[in-house]
Amino acid sequence: MTMDIPSREELGLILKKAKRIAVVGLSGNPERTSYMVSKAMQDAGYEIIPVNPTVDEVLGVKAVKSLKEIEGPIDIVNVFRRSEHLLQVAEEFAEIDSDIFWAQQGCINEDAYHFLKEKGNTVVMDRCIKVEHALTK
Repeated sequence: MTMDIPSREELGLILKKAKRIAVVGLSGNPERTSYMVSKAMQDAGYEIIPVNPTVDEVLGVKAVKSLKEIEGPIDIVNVFRRSEHLLQVAEEFAEIDSDIFWAQQGCINEDAYHFLKEKGNTVVMDRCIKVEHALTK
Protein backbone atom coordinates (compact mmCIF):
# COMPACT_ATOMS: atom_id res chain seq x y z
CA MET A 1 0.00 0.00 0.00
CA THR A 2 1.20 3.49 -0.68
CA MET A 3 0.46 6.17 1.82
CA ASP A 4 1.12 9.72 0.77
CA ILE A 5 2.65 11.06 3.98
CA PRO A 6 3.62 14.76 3.92
CA SER A 7 7.32 15.45 3.36
CA ARG A 8 9.52 16.64 6.22
CA GLU A 9 9.27 20.16 4.78
CA GLU A 10 5.45 19.94 4.72
CA LEU A 11 5.44 18.58 8.30
CA GLY A 12 7.58 21.56 9.32
CA LEU A 13 5.03 23.97 7.82
CA ILE A 14 2.17 22.14 9.58
CA LEU A 15 3.99 22.39 12.91
CA LYS A 16 4.84 26.09 12.39
CA LYS A 17 1.16 26.95 11.80
CA ALA A 18 -0.25 24.75 14.56
CA LYS A 19 -1.08 26.06 18.03
CA ARG A 20 -3.50 23.52 19.54
CA ILE A 21 -2.77 19.80 19.64
CA ALA A 22 -5.33 17.33 20.98
CA VAL A 23 -3.53 14.18 22.16
CA VAL A 24 -5.68 11.05 22.04
CA GLY A 25 -4.47 8.45 24.54
CA LEU A 26 -2.29 10.89 26.52
CA SER A 27 -1.20 9.05 29.66
CA GLY A 28 -0.78 10.70 33.04
CA ASN A 29 2.29 8.50 33.62
CA PRO A 30 5.52 10.51 33.07
CA GLU A 31 7.27 7.27 31.98
CA ARG A 32 4.97 6.84 28.96
CA THR A 33 5.98 8.04 25.51
CA SER A 34 2.70 9.96 25.07
CA TYR A 35 3.47 11.98 28.21
CA MET A 36 7.10 12.68 27.31
CA VAL A 37 6.27 13.72 23.73
CA SER A 38 3.32 15.89 24.81
CA LYS A 39 5.37 17.58 27.54
CA ALA A 40 8.09 18.42 25.00
CA MET A 41 5.48 19.89 22.65
CA GLN A 42 3.88 21.84 25.52
CA ASP A 43 7.32 23.14 26.52
CA ALA A 44 7.83 24.21 22.87
CA GLY A 45 4.76 26.46 23.17
CA TYR A 46 1.88 24.32 21.90
CA GLU A 47 -1.44 24.11 23.73
CA ILE A 48 -1.91 20.43 24.61
CA ILE A 49 -5.40 19.04 25.17
CA PRO A 50 -5.41 15.57 26.77
CA VAL A 51 -8.07 13.22 25.34
CA ASN A 52 -8.36 10.21 27.62
CA PRO A 53 -11.47 9.01 29.50
CA THR A 54 -9.35 7.39 32.25
CA VAL A 55 -7.56 10.51 33.56
CA ASP A 56 -8.78 13.82 34.99
CA GLU A 57 -5.76 15.95 34.18
CA VAL A 58 -2.39 15.63 32.44
CA LEU A 59 0.38 18.24 32.21
CA GLY A 60 -1.76 20.63 34.27
CA VAL A 61 -4.60 20.52 31.73
CA LYS A 62 -8.09 19.11 32.34
CA ALA A 63 -8.59 16.02 30.21
CA VAL A 64 -11.62 15.42 28.00
CA LYS A 65 -13.19 12.03 27.34
CA SER A 66 -13.48 12.46 23.57
CA LEU A 67 -12.46 14.77 20.73
CA LYS A 68 -16.07 15.96 20.47
CA GLU A 69 -15.81 17.57 23.94
CA ILE A 70 -13.15 20.04 22.79
CA GLU A 71 -14.41 23.54 22.05
CA GLY A 72 -13.02 25.42 19.09
CA PRO A 73 -10.74 24.30 16.27
CA ILE A 74 -7.89 21.86 16.81
CA ASP A 75 -4.85 22.19 14.58
CA ILE A 76 -3.51 18.65 15.01
CA VAL A 77 -4.96 15.52 16.54
CA ASN A 78 -1.97 13.45 17.68
CA VAL A 79 -2.95 9.84 18.33
CA PHE A 80 -1.25 7.51 20.81
CA ARG A 81 -3.42 4.45 20.31
CA ARG A 82 -2.54 1.06 18.87
CA SER A 83 -2.97 0.71 15.11
CA GLU A 84 -6.16 -1.36 15.43
CA HIS A 85 -7.88 1.59 17.19
CA LEU A 86 -6.98 4.22 14.58
CA LEU A 87 -10.10 3.77 12.44
CA GLN A 88 -12.35 4.38 15.45
CA VAL A 89 -10.38 7.55 16.30
CA ALA A 90 -10.47 8.61 12.62
CA GLU A 91 -14.26 8.28 12.56
CA GLU A 92 -14.56 10.60 15.58
CA PHE A 93 -11.94 12.94 14.07
CA ALA A 94 -14.13 13.28 10.96
CA GLU A 95 -16.84 14.85 13.15
CA ILE A 96 -14.70 17.68 14.58
CA ASP A 97 -13.04 20.87 13.31
CA SER A 98 -9.50 19.68 12.51
CA ASP A 99 -7.54 18.99 9.35
CA ILE A 100 -4.46 17.10 10.55
CA PHE A 101 -4.66 13.52 11.83
CA TRP A 102 -1.25 12.45 13.14
CA ALA A 103 -0.64 8.87 14.30
CA GLN A 104 2.55 8.34 16.26
CA GLN A 105 5.55 6.27 15.24
CA GLY A 106 4.68 2.60 14.78
CA CYS A 107 0.97 3.34 14.23
CA ILE A 108 -0.39 2.56 10.77
CA ASN A 109 -3.94 1.70 9.70
CA GLU A 110 -4.74 1.65 5.98
CA ASP A 111 -8.52 1.84 6.53
CA ALA A 112 -8.18 4.95 8.71
CA TYR A 113 -5.77 6.49 6.21
CA HIS A 114 -8.08 6.03 3.21
CA PHE A 115 -11.19 7.03 5.19
CA LEU A 116 -9.63 10.39 6.09
CA LYS A 117 -7.89 11.03 2.75
CA GLU A 118 -11.24 10.59 0.97
CA LYS A 119 -12.58 13.41 3.18
CA GLY A 120 -9.67 15.66 2.20
CA ASN A 121 -7.78 15.51 5.48
CA THR A 122 -4.01 15.56 5.88
CA VAL A 123 -2.95 12.21 7.37
CA VAL A 124 0.40 11.54 9.01
CA MET A 125 1.18 8.02 10.19
CA ASP A 126 4.24 6.35 11.68
CA ARG A 127 5.96 9.66 12.51
CA CYS A 128 6.88 11.07 15.92
CA ILE A 129 5.65 14.65 16.23
CA LYS A 130 8.43 15.50 18.72
CA VAL A 131 11.13 14.23 16.35
CA GLU A 132 9.62 16.07 13.38
CA HIS A 133 9.37 19.27 15.43
CA ALA A 134 13.02 19.00 16.48
CA LEU A 135 14.14 18.37 12.89
CA THR A 136 12.14 21.19 11.34
CA LYS A 137 12.68 24.02 13.82
